[in-house]
Amino acid sequence: MASDELSYATIRDIGARLRRRALSPVELTRALLERIERLDPRLHAFVTVTADRALADAKAAEAALGRGDISSPLLGIPVGYKDIYATRGILTTGGSALLADWIPTEDATCVTRLQRAGAVMLGKLITHEFAFGIQFPGHRFAAAKNPWDLERMPGGSSSGSGAALAAGLAFGALGSDTGGSIRGPASFCGITGLKPTYGRCSRAGVLTLSWTLDHTGPMARTVEDCAYLLQALAGHDAADPASSREPVPDYVAPLSRGVRGLRVGVPREYFFEGIDPEVEKGFEQALAILRQLGAAVEDVQIPSIQAAGAYTAILLAEAFAYHEHDLREHPERFGEILRERMLAGALITASEYVQAQRLRTQLRADMNAVLRRVDVLATPTSPKTAPTFTTVYDPEYGFPRGNTGPFNMTGLPALALPCGFTAAGLPLSIQITGRPFDEATILRVGHTYEQATSWRTRHPNL
Repeated sequence: MASDELSYATIRDIGARLRRRALSPVELTRALLERIERLDPRLHAFVTVTADRALADAKAAEAALGRGDISSPLLGIPVGYKDIYATRGILTTGGSALLADWIPTEDATCVTRLQRAGAVMLGKLITHEFAFGIQFPGHRFAAAKNPWDLERMPGGSSSGSGAALAAGLAFGALGSDTGGSIRGPASFCGITGLKPTYGRCSRAGVLTLSWTLDHTGPMARTVEDCAYLLQALAGHDAADPASSREPVPDYVAPLSRGVRGLRVGVPREYFFEGIDPEVEKGFEQALAILRQLGAAVEDVQIPSIQAAGAYTAILLAEAFAYHEHDLREHPERFGEILRERMLAGALITASEYVQAQRLRTQLRADMNAVLRRVDVLATPTSPKTAPTFTTVYDPEYGFPRGNTGPFNMTGLPALALPCGFTAAGLPLSIQITGRPFDEATILRVGHTYEQATSWRTRHPNL
């Protein structure tokens, strides 16, 4: 039962086995808990494993299936939650010493929605401290390791989510994305991650880093699995002031429509700066496959793309504003490097913040204009592959700028999925971005490409 074949099955496959009673939710959950116990001491993906809760959820799912309840494709599916999502009665640390003993009294809305859909809660997944950047030295918790190479980062800040999925420890996970914290781990770990449109998925009950940049969303091993998770997560939530009332379409049904006739725009300025040759080669090969599948691929320009650099001013100012009280009252409870980064937000003037938001407005307008001429944008998810921990912790090393932040600035939906491997066996990733609330199209493009390749079938040797 604990075979790789089972652990790396898709949500569709597992759901089909559960519904025809060829597999028990309890048996499945026990198998994953055993796998977590065996592998996680090396990976450190989980902060808290909720074994009793998982088995209780699995028994409830088994009883529902026994009554003939097959209404939810997530019924009996084991998942994990990034440890910035509040979970009622369960430790939620935010990766920080400040919240080392915090036990929320309510669930985050996204947790509630997945639990109502019948998902099984395996536990809480490690996050970088307050979901900020990378896991700096001196972090309270052991860093999650990349299952493809334990000497390398799994990405940040949804590092535990990425590592758990790549290692076959869960079938889905929740991440958060302020500048790429869903798509970065997806890129480095060879999995799929979706940052939905700003306002598509609720952030209520999720620890804040930056009010206007934060997004919540699903992570899984395939595009279709992300679509199943998004279907349960999406929709208005009065508890989130930024939540949209935009209707929720069917995300799963359109996946099989293919890409023939769709227009794919490739913005090369900014997104190819400092790119590794193997990353560029893998991306160009992915574009060639999209062409073979019938998509029209063309280069496009986003005039104000360099304005994406204003992201840093917005992030730091908003992060400082959120954490100001605790930074002043309990500075010792923040990691030293994180504390310095957040305090830098106090130096950003009101004028600088307003000008950054003005640049953001121009960038959004320019991207939307390009997306009136093409259906989606395609870029490498990251110009680099996963760095080693030694490299990242070198004070002389400048952490590579990602290709994900511009789409937090504009709030557009963006999907990251595998598109190859380097000669050293490290995952490569392509990022597909679409129009506001058009997650269905980027999922469709990603699924069509995914089905035409075999990258999703490769797994780390653990």
